Amino acid sequence: MDFPGQWSPSGAQWTIAAAGHEAVIVEVGGGIRTYRSNGVEHLDGYTSAELCPDSAGQVLAPWPNRLRDGSYHFEGRDLQLAISDREHDAAFHGLVNWVPWRLLERSADAVTLGYELAATPGYPWSLRLRSRWCVGPDGLHVEHEVTNSGGEPAPFGFAAHPYLRVPGGSVDDVVLRLPARSRLQVDGRLLPIAQSSVVGTEYDWTVPRRIGRAVLDDTFGDVIRDGDGGSVVELAAPDGGARIQVWADRRFGWWQVFTGDTRSGPRRRRSVALEPMTCPPDAFRSGRDLTTLRPGDTWRGVWGIRPA
Repeated sequence: MDFPGQWSPSGAQWTIAAAGHEAVIVEVGGGIRTYRSNGVEHLDGYTSAELCPDSAGQVLAPWPNRLRDGSYHFEGRDLQLAISDREHDAAFHGLVNWVPWRLLERSADAVTLGYELAATPGYPWSLRLRSRWCVGPDGLHVEHEVTNSGGEPAPFGFAAHPYLRVPGGSVDDVVLRLPARSRLQVDGRLLPIAQSSVVGTEYDWTVPRRIGRAVLDDTFGDVIRDGDGGSVVELAAPDGGARIQVWADRRFGWWQVFTGDTRSGPRRRRSVALEPMTCPPDAFRSGRDLTTLRPGDTWRGVWGIRPA
């Protein structure tokens, strides 16, 4: 177990490295703090002395994004979660992003962390979570497993929350390619109220183009999938040089894209969050692409970051 020179808000730090790629995985939230290849930083991360800002690199489960009023109904129960986003009166980003994960396995190029989510009044189901972070010639590769370790069916959703940077380009200049045909329209609380096609609109990035002055904190769906059922979102420098891709397998059917306009200080519009999600915001209420994990069932999903 690696510890920084002083106490860290993100707990223990585990460095993994191979083939010129290096990442730091953290205890608190079981997420990723930094990732670089050949000395080039690809994440808008944070130092070991900082509290994780704006969910950077976090694992989001058992739901991503926002849940309206923190309340939902599932299989005959009316349930209430704590409001963690007071500005929008919502339960935000799940229950595992601020808890200490446990080291299960470690090698030079990979680390596996686990967390046992206990049942609570707001989410009365227990889950066993495992995440394996690995680096190699193809970049960062992340495998997640979530098992229902209780005795009743449980509602479930999952996402990852990396912020990506492209060397030599501001957010305005970065070229975005996003393989999605629709986006969710939201109300003043950033909660979905409708879904619309992006074709012919300012939200269509199926053909790569500059982000420009676009302000994005949007959920995109109707993903255009690759031959293996997965999808890839790409950011590129304006000169066509440096590129970075975030890819996700077929279990992720939604992408959240956030240009960081509400971030504070120098982080404002410095990077783009590209978040693969299994379900859209408010899925515990709408049921949209919500997974029901039966007792003993295991959900598996894989995503990664590939410098190109």
